[in-house]
Amino acid sequence: MSYPIADIEGLEPEAAAALKTAGIRTTGKLLELAKDTRGRKALAARTGLAERKLLALANAADRLRIRGLGKDYAALLQAAGVETVRELGYRNPQRLAQAMAAANAQRKLVRQLPSDHQIVRWIDTARTLPPKISY
Repeated sequence: MSYPIADIEGLEPEAAAALKTAGIRTTGKLLELAKDTRGRKALAARTGLAERKLLALANAADRLRIRGLGKDYAALLQAAGVETVRELGYRNPQRLAQAMAAANAQRKLVRQLPSDHQIVRWIDTARTLPPKISY
């Protein structure tokens, strides 16, 4: 599923404008163009954004591929230390729930924490999703 580029956590207005100028309006298009080092390098030249920033944005867009994980929970996952879909697949559900609760207590990102069942489902989905980003 593709979301508007504005749904990416941590996307500054200047970066959003640069991506839109380059014709990138959805998370799917961003993933397609920033999936590998060569693509990020070309995109950096077109947008003026740093490759490292493009990788972070691509990882944020990649997290949104997980079914049931909207932008708010994606932001909470990032605050809990989960940067990539692959990393999410290796997480322990109980420890991740604790980390998410601690991050939410500190940053107040969501009104309701995800259930244990949701977290397990996200982890299972992350394990089965085909990788989109190479490093």
